[in-house]
Amino acid sequence: MSAFNNESILAAQKTAVDTLLSVVNTALASAERVAALNLHATREAFEDLAKNGKAVLSVTSPQEAMALPGNLAQPQIEKGVAYTRSVYEITSAAREDATAIVESKFEDFKQSMATLADKIATASPAGSEVAIATLQSAVDAANQAFARFNESMSQVRELTENNVALVSNATVKAVPKANPKS
Repeated sequence: MSAFNNESILAAQKTAVDTLLSVVNTALASAERVAALNLHATREAFEDLAKNGKAVLSVTSPQEAMALPGNLAQPQIEKGVAYTRSVYEITSAAREDATAIVESKFEDFKQSMATLADKIATASPAGSEVAIATLQSAVDAANQAFARFNESMSQVRELTENNVALVSNATVKAVPKANPKS
Protein backbone atom coordinates (compact mmCIF):
# COMPACT_ATOMS: atom_id res chain seq x y z
CA MET A 1 0.00 0.00 0.00
CA SER A 2 1.35 3.38 -0.96
CA ALA A 3 1.87 6.13 1.61
CA PHE A 4 0.18 8.47 -0.85
CA ASN A 5 -3.38 7.81 -1.96
CA ASN A 6 -6.22 9.73 -3.48
CA GLU A 7 -8.34 9.67 -0.33
CA SER A 8 -5.68 11.40 1.75
CA ILE A 9 -5.14 14.03 -0.95
CA LEU A 10 -8.88 14.67 -1.22
CA ALA A 11 -9.19 14.82 2.56
CA ALA A 12 -6.36 17.38 2.72
CA GLN A 13 -8.05 19.49 0.04
CA LYS A 14 -11.40 19.29 1.85
CA THR A 15 -9.72 20.36 5.07
CA ALA A 16 -8.08 23.31 3.30
CA VAL A 17 -11.44 24.40 1.84
CA ASP A 18 -13.16 24.03 5.21
CA THR A 19 -10.43 26.09 6.87
CA LEU A 20 -10.74 28.79 4.23
CA LEU A 21 -14.52 28.88 4.66
CA SER A 22 -14.14 29.18 8.43
CA VAL A 23 -11.74 32.10 8.08
CA VAL A 24 -14.00 33.78 5.50
CA ASN A 25 -17.04 33.36 7.76
CA THR A 26 -15.06 34.91 10.62
CA ALA A 27 -14.15 37.86 8.40
CA LEU A 28 -17.76 38.30 7.25
CA ALA A 29 -19.07 38.20 10.82
CA SER A 30 -16.54 40.86 11.71
CA ALA A 31 -17.61 42.97 8.72
CA GLU A 32 -21.25 42.67 9.86
CA ARG A 33 -20.29 43.88 13.33
CA VAL A 34 -18.37 46.85 11.88
CA ALA A 35 -21.33 47.69 9.62
CA ALA A 36 -23.70 47.62 12.60
CA LEU A 37 -21.29 49.81 14.55
CA ASN A 38 -21.12 52.26 11.64
CA LEU A 39 -24.90 52.38 11.37
CA HIS A 40 -25.19 53.08 15.09
CA ALA A 41 -22.46 55.75 14.88
CA THR A 42 -24.21 57.41 11.93
CA ARG A 43 -27.52 57.44 13.79
CA GLU A 44 -25.82 59.02 16.82
CA ALA A 45 -24.06 61.56 14.63
CA PHE A 46 -27.38 62.79 13.19
CA GLU A 47 -28.92 62.95 16.65
CA ASP A 48 -25.90 64.89 17.94
CA LEU A 49 -26.07 67.23 14.96
CA ALA A 50 -29.66 68.09 15.77
CA LYS A 51 -28.88 68.48 19.48
CA ASN A 52 -25.84 70.66 18.77
CA GLY A 53 -27.82 72.81 16.35
CA LYS A 54 -30.40 73.42 19.05
CA ALA A 55 -27.62 74.24 21.53
CA VAL A 56 -26.13 76.81 19.15
CA LEU A 57 -29.51 78.40 18.58
CA SER A 58 -30.21 78.59 22.32
CA VAL A 59 -27.10 80.60 23.22
CA THR A 60 -28.16 83.71 25.12
CA SER A 61 -24.96 85.12 26.56
CA PRO A 62 -21.30 85.61 25.60
CA GLN A 63 -20.28 83.20 28.39
CA GLU A 64 -22.47 80.47 26.92
CA ALA A 65 -21.02 81.19 23.47
CA MET A 66 -17.47 80.85 24.84
CA ALA A 67 -18.27 77.57 26.63
CA LEU A 68 -20.15 76.09 23.67
CA PRO A 69 -17.17 74.68 21.72
CA GLY A 70 -15.93 72.79 24.78
CA ASN A 71 -19.43 71.61 25.62
CA LEU A 72 -19.88 70.30 22.10
CA ALA A 73 -16.37 68.92 21.49
CA GLN A 74 -15.81 66.78 24.58
CA PRO A 75 -18.69 64.32 24.01
CA GLN A 76 -17.76 64.01 20.34
CA ILE A 77 -14.13 63.22 21.17
CA GLU A 78 -15.23 60.62 23.71
CA LYS A 79 -17.59 59.03 21.18
CA GLY A 80 -14.83 59.01 18.57
CA VAL A 81 -12.47 57.29 20.99
CA ALA A 82 -15.17 54.77 21.93
CA TYR A 83 -15.83 54.10 18.24
CA THR A 84 -12.12 53.54 17.60
CA ARG A 85 -11.89 51.18 20.55
CA SER A 86 -14.93 49.26 19.31
CA VAL A 87 -13.47 48.86 15.83
CA TYR A 88 -10.20 47.71 17.36
CA GLU A 89 -12.01 45.20 19.58
CA ILE A 90 -13.98 43.81 16.64
CA THR A 91 -10.91 43.42 14.46
CA SER A 92 -8.91 41.94 17.33
CA ALA A 93 -11.61 39.37 18.02
CA ALA A 94 -11.74 38.44 14.34
CA ARG A 95 -7.96 38.12 14.21
CA GLU A 96 -7.96 35.92 17.32
CA ASP A 97 -10.73 33.71 15.90
CA ALA A 98 -8.91 33.32 12.58
CA THR A 99 -5.64 32.61 14.40
CA ALA A 100 -7.34 29.93 16.49
CA ILE A 101 -8.69 28.29 13.34
CA VAL A 102 -5.28 28.34 11.67
CA GLU A 103 -3.53 27.07 14.81
CA SER A 104 -6.00 24.21 15.09
CA LYS A 105 -5.47 23.22 11.48
CA PHE A 106 -1.70 23.54 11.90
CA GLU A 107 -1.88 21.07 14.79
CA ASP A 108 -3.80 18.70 12.50
CA PHE A 109 -1.15 19.25 9.82
CA LYS A 110 1.63 18.42 12.27
CA GLN A 111 -0.13 15.18 13.21
CA SER A 112 -0.61 14.29 9.54
CA MET A 113 3.05 14.98 8.80
CA ALA A 114 4.13 12.81 11.73
CA THR A 115 1.87 9.99 10.51
CA LEU A 116 3.17 10.41 6.97
CA ALA A 117 6.78 10.34 8.19
CA ASP A 118 6.05 7.12 10.08
CA LYS A 119 4.45 5.55 7.00
CA ILE A 120 7.36 6.58 4.82
CA ALA A 121 9.84 5.26 7.38
CA THR A 122 8.16 1.86 7.52
CA ALA A 123 7.67 1.62 3.75
CA SER A 124 11.05 2.97 2.68
CA PRO A 125 13.96 0.76 1.77
CA ALA A 126 17.09 0.47 3.86
CA GLY A 127 19.46 3.40 3.47
CA SER A 128 16.75 6.05 3.25
CA GLU A 129 17.29 7.22 6.83
CA VAL A 130 18.82 10.48 5.57
CA ALA A 131 15.69 11.35 3.57
CA ILE A 132 13.47 10.55 6.56
CA ALA A 133 15.68 12.63 8.86
CA THR A 134 15.48 15.49 6.36
CA LEU A 135 11.68 15.27 6.34
CA GLN A 136 11.59 15.23 10.14
CA SER A 137 13.96 18.22 10.23
CA ALA A 138 11.70 20.13 7.85
CA VAL A 139 8.67 19.42 10.05
CA ASP A 140 10.59 20.53 13.15
CA ALA A 141 11.72 23.73 11.40
CA ALA A 142 8.12 24.50 10.39
CA ASN A 143 6.98 23.96 13.98
CA GLN A 144 9.66 26.29 15.30
CA ALA A 145 8.87 28.94 12.68
CA PHE A 146 5.18 28.78 13.55
CA ALA A 147 5.96 29.11 17.27
CA ARG A 148 8.17 32.17 16.61
CA PHE A 149 5.45 33.68 14.42
CA ASN A 150 2.84 33.20 17.17
CA GLU A 151 5.17 34.76 19.74
CA SER A 152 5.82 37.75 17.48
CA MET A 153 2.11 38.22 16.82
CA SER A 154 1.41 38.15 20.56
CA GLN A 155 4.00 40.86 21.12
CA VAL A 156 2.56 42.97 18.30
CA ARG A 157 -0.96 42.53 19.74
CA GLU A 158 0.15 43.61 23.23
CA LEU A 159 2.02 46.62 21.85
CA THR A 160 -0.95 47.66 19.72
CA GLU A 161 -3.38 47.31 22.64
CA ASN A 162 -1.13 49.45 24.83
CA ASN A 163 -0.77 52.09 22.11
CA VAL A 164 -4.52 52.22 21.47
CA ALA A 165 -5.16 52.70 25.19
CA LEU A 166 -2.48 55.40 25.49
CA VAL A 167 -3.66 57.33 22.43
CA SER A 168 -7.30 57.07 23.49
CA ASN A 169 -6.59 58.36 26.98
CA ALA A 170 -4.32 61.14 25.70
CA THR A 171 -6.94 62.24 23.18
CA VAL A 172 -9.69 62.47 25.77
CA LYS A 173 -7.42 64.35 28.19
CA ALA A 174 -6.22 66.76 25.49
CA VAL A 175 -9.68 68.19 24.87
CA PRO A 176 -10.44 70.86 27.44
CA LYS A 177 -13.40 70.11 29.67
CA ALA A 178 -16.39 72.38 29.39
CA ASN A 179 -16.66 75.09 31.98
CA PRO A 180 -19.46 74.04 34.36
CA LYS A 181 -20.13 77.68 35.35
CA SER A 182 -21.62 78.59 31.98
